[in-house]
Order: sequence, then C-alpha cells, then structure tokens
Amino acid sequence: MEAHYATIFEKNADVIPDRPALICGDDVITWKEYDDRAARLASMLTSHGLGPDSKVGLYLHNSNEYLEAHYASFKISGVPINVNYRYKEEELIYLLDNSDSEAVFFQGCYKEQISKIKDKLPKVKVYIQIQDGNDQLDFAENYDGVIQNHEPMERYERSEDNIYMLYTGGTTGMPKGVMYTHGGHVRSLLNTAGAWGLVPVDKPLEIEDIHKEVLKLSEEDNLTVNIPGCPLMHGTGMWLGALIPHLVGGCAVTISQLGFDPNHFFREAERTKATNLVIVGDAFAKPMVDALDHALDEGRPYKLDTINSIVSSGVMWSSEVKQGLLKHHAFDLVDAMGSTEGGMGSSRTSRDSSPETAKFQLNPGVIVITDEGEHVLPGSGVIGKIGTSGLVPEGYYKDPKKSAETFKDFEGKRYSFPGDYATVEEDGSITLLGRGSNCINTAGEKVYPEEVEEAIKRNDSIYDCLVVGLADDRFGQKVVALASFIEGQEIEEQDLISSTREYLAGYKLPKQVLFVAEVMRAPNGKANYKWAKETAEKELGQD
Repeated sequence: MEAHYATIFEKNADVIPDRPALICGDDVITWKEYDDRAARLASMLTSHGLGPDSKVGLYLHNSNEYLEAHYASFKISGVPINVNYRYKEEELIYLLDNSDSEAVFFQGCYKEQISKIKDKLPKVKVYIQIQDGNDQLDFAENYDGVIQNHEPMERYERSEDNIYMLYTGGTTGMPKGVMYTHGGHVRSLLNTAGAWGLVPVDKPLEIEDIHKEVLKLSEEDNLTVNIPGCPLMHGTGMWLGALIPHLVGGCAVTISQLGFDPNHFFREAERTKATNLVIVGDAFAKPMVDALDHALDEGRPYKLDTINSIVSSGVMWSSEVKQGLLKHHAFDLVDAMGSTEGGMGSSRTSRDSSPETAKFQLNPGVIVITDEGEHVLPGSGVIGKIGTSGLVPEGYYKDPKKSAETFKDFEGKRYSFPGDYATVEEDGSITLLGRGSNCINTAGEKVYPEEVEEAIKRNDSIYDCLVVGLADDRFGQKVVALASFIEGQEIEEQDLISSTREYLAGYKLPKQVLFVAEVMRAPNGKANYKWAKETAEKELGQD
C-alpha cells in the first residue's frame, strides 16, 4: 500500500466502516460515510476537469465539510489549499491565483466575497457552497446537492510523490505554499503520532502495519479522538488535530463556531470523550485554565478523565500556564516547536516533570549553526539558526529563490532553515529565541521579541504581551511592549519594567510599555506583529 493519505483513509473505511471519523455538533460521520461522501465530491471535481495536481481552495470554517472536501482533494491526487477565512478581497485573489486553484469550496456566509472575486479568478472552474442559512449563489454548486447527485469516484492507485501543500500565514511577506510529498509527510506524521503519544502505539508504525494496528485499536475500543481548538486552515489544527488521528483510524471532532470558547471546548471534550486536545500556546491555554478554575470554584468541575494529552505547537507555551492546567488533571502536556517548514524540538510536561519555558529537546537531525556556518557548541551562549533535516519540504510553490534560501545542503545533507534562532545548553537542549525576521537590533545588540514577551508575562498582573522594535534616533531601534492586564489587576509601567529586570539583561528591557485592552492574535493563537507595530507607532506618534 502506497503512503498516500487518500489510500490510507480508504483502507480505514474498509476495516472499521462503522467507527466515527468526524464529529461536528450532532453530526457524526462514520468512516464508511466519510469515504463515500468524499468520493462523491471527488466525482464532481473530476466532472469539472480537475485531476492529479489540481489545486482545491478550502475557504471554510472548522467542520465535517472541511475535512470531507480535504479528503476529496486527496482522492483525485489533487492538492487542498488552506484559505484563511479572515482574508479580504485582494488577499483572497492573491492566494487563490498564486496557488492556481481550480475549485473553491466556500462557507455560505462568504458568498458576497466570492461574488466579488469570481471574475478575477479565471483559473477557477467550479465553486461549491456549503449551506449555513445563506441563499445559494446561482453560479455555485450546492454542497449537499453534489453529494446527492454524484456517484462515488472509483478508487485507483496513487503515487507517494503526489504533492501535498500548506500555505504559510505570510508573517514575513505574502503567503507561500510549502510543498511536501505524500510519502514523506505521511511517514513524518506517523513518527510524530507515536513519539508524542497522540495515538496509543508502543512503536513507530510502518505503512504496511497501519491497518493491523487500526483494527487492534478498534477491537480494544482504544481509537483516538482529537479536538483541534485552533483552525484547520493552519498546520497545527489540520496536522495534529485531524491528519494524525485519521492516519490510525481515529476521530476528528471540530467546533464550527468562530472564536475560541474554552467552556464549549471542554464541554465537547466531555461529550465526545476526547483523548487529545490540540491548541496553540498561551492564547488558548490561559483561557482554558481560567475556565477550569471557574468551574471548580462553582462546584461543577469538568470531567477530564478521558483526556490523555494536550498538544501545543507553533508558539511558546509558558511553564506557569502548564502548571495551572496540571492542577486539574494529570495531562501529558506536549509543547512542540516548529513551523510549516520543519519541526525543531519538543518539551513534555507532567506533574513529575516541568521544564522551563522555551527550553526544548532537539528532534533527531536538528542542528544549530552560526551565520558563519559553524556548529554552536553546547553551553557556549552563542546564538545560532536552527536547521531541520527530518521532514524537509520540496520547496515553496512557484518561488525558487526563496526555496533556495530556506532549503539547502549543509555538510552533505539537506536541511530546512526557516529563520528561527536558539542557543544550545550544556545538556544539549535548546532555548528558542524566535524568528530572525522579528529580531530587534538595538544599539548593536540583538533582542528576540519572544524572549521579552515571556519575561513580561511572568508578572502576575499581565495576561498577554507582544514586543516590537520601533525606530529610535539613538539606538537604531528600541524595544516596545504592548501588554494587557489580567482582569482586576494592574501595574505601573516602570514597576513592570523593573520586575522584568530579574529575568532579562538590561538592553533587552522594553523602553516603553503600552497597556491595551486586548493583545491581538490570529485565530490560531500566533502573534499579530503587524497589528502590534502599527498600534505602537500610532500611539507613540511614529505612524
């Protein structure tokens, strides 16, 4: 059996047809139904001329339909394209045009956006509308109608070299499609699944053994149930929340409402008997701690006994917040540091072990080298850039220049250098500093925003924080923080700066702190540095 997502999912439908694959609200889709519905969508796509390597835009909220359309794209050996539902007209046109999308599944609530852009996207052959109470566009296919009116596409053999792609959020420019092969991506996620305990297996799974294990887990009633709290349009939500459980016959539970509601999240975990929760750092974990504390104080604690792990990826997850979660249940907390371009390291926290914030054990095949190309020696204090060699992308879609800069050979081996910097500790672990593109150069010293943010958030009055560099006549750039308070708490600016001095060298301290009602982040919890910089510049008269 080839290592291709569609082929593995099809086999799941054969060996555990009546087990749940998707849950969204009251809608439970079994593996047999999941495969059948995706096959009918695939027939529709082929009827419009789509086939191998065709790109399929998914302009959708978390839902069963998102994952069905995603699977249908795989069935035709096509490439699902993740579309940020917050994008406006010009951003949508750029992404769908840059990706060469030939079909677009869209949420009915976005019909006006679709009507505005359809004539500007000549490559798109068909639009498919998900019904959510909005009127049906006359030029778009009706999603439910497609499933009713098309026969399932027949199965066929696919290539492991089929391209799979995920668009990055564009924190350092316009979004870019990061390309992988199905074979490489499948094997990497299988390794991740076992190593992080996301599925109950005691050894890395080989492709030929997957369905023996799936059948065994089903017979033991031990199939995994994952709930991504973050959007499927981002890698953390899709890869950890859906693809990993689906590879081993598990179920993906999605919550369609926009905005993260920790109480609803825990209610769904109770109702569906979730085994794993997927989040993105403190932006999700802090509200979760508050919800657990409040429920306990009111004498109605959530039932957490089925939850084995909470996995976070993509941003720093502070040790203090992890301890807040562990007060309520003996979770295994997995802090995975990486990016769309490659995984760097991980940190596990339990009631018996609590590593420091930003300290990670390197993944196999990860290196840290200086800008001059020398290995960073453990304990040297030298800052280096991280290179990953495990799952190295094929490149960026239609961007050979950026591909050559990011994915390159070092000492005879191919690595990805996404731009993250770290120091190497004496024990071989790394302390992550952050993305080089966000680095602040003040008086010749480099300051990484994430390091300052974590230090500021250690103050008991601070809920969230982002740090940016603003132009400064004396220092070139100055460090400026934007911070929000925990409800009912406050602190003076200079007192906060003074308290942070305990954790940072003097040159890293913010010159100014601007207090805001809310620190703005993306739906996936990642930092919105564009908003932070614009807000700081306006507040300080630099706009």
